[in-house]
Order: sequence, then C-alpha cells, then structure tokens
Amino acid sequence: MATEAKDAAHGAEAASSGLPQLDITTFSNQIFWLIVTLVVIYLVLSKVALPRIASVLAERQGTITNDIAAAEELKAKAADAEAAYEKALADARAEAGKIAADTKAEMQAEVDAAMAKADAEIAARTAESEAKIAEIREGAAEAIKDVARDTAKEVVSALGVEIDEKAVEAAVAAQVKG
Repeated sequence: MATEAKDAAHGAEAASSGLPQLDITTFSNQIFWLIVTLVVIYLVLSKVALPRIASVLAERQGTITNDIAAAEELKAKAADAEAAYEKALADARAEAGKIAADTKAEMQAEVDAAMAKADAEIAARTAESEAKIAEIREGAAEAIKDVARDTAKEVVSALGVEIDEKAVEAAVAAQVKG
C-alpha cells in the first residue's frame, strides 16, 4: 500500500503541475539560467567565433582584391600583347606588300628586257628581210629590163627593122621609170 500511496502522490503532483517550464514558482530560476546562458553564448561568440569569422572575411576580401589586381595586370599585359601582335601583323603585311612590289618590279624589268631583246631581234630580221626584198626587187627590175630588152630586140628584128641598141635601151628605161 505504501507504493500505491507513493504512486498516487506522484500521479497527483504530475497532474497538478502540468508543464514544468510554465510553473510560476520556477520562473526566477529559469530567467537566471536564461540570462547566464545568453551571456555565455554572447561571450563565446564575441571572443571566439566572430573574430574568426571576421578574419576569414578579411582574408577573403584581401584575396579577392589581390585577384582583381592580378586580373587587371594580366588584362593590361594581354592588351599590350594584342597591340604588339597587331603591330607585328601590320609590319608583316607591309613587308609582304613590299616584297610583292619588288618581285613585280623585277618581273616587269625581265619582261621589258625580253621585249626589248625580241624587238631588237624582230627589227634585225625585218631589216634583213627588207634588204633581201630590196635585193630581189633590184634583181627583178634588172631581170625585167633584160627581158624587156631581149623582147624588144626580138620584136624589132621580127618586124625586119634594123636594131639600134641605144634606142632599145632608152625605150626600155623610159617604160621602166614609169
């Protein structure tokens, strides 16, 4: 029975008190420990955790600033390298144009020399051909004169007239001149 009385007392106490944190008689203890706990958490955070977080943030900010500075420096170097590349490319193009112009001038000089040589050769052959043609004309004119003389002599002798060499020569010369 004693155990029953204890169980009943315990059951009555539990039923009457409800939730222990809502018991007004224990509020002063709870408030004290709440203030102590908050002060301890504040001290731990302000002395240990927050300085570490602040140092990590400061370190990250320093790293970011250094990275940005390095990126700007590399960007400037890249711009300088690009400018040097563009200048080298322009110089190369100018040099290529100069080489092309020089080569074109050399080729034109060679073509001009070949044309001059061909013109000289053609002129020489033309002069030689004209000389041969003139020689052939003179030979043909002399041959025509000879044929004309012989024909005139034969015609005159066929007519039964006496041949006068000087008269035949003069007549042929007059007809050849025109």
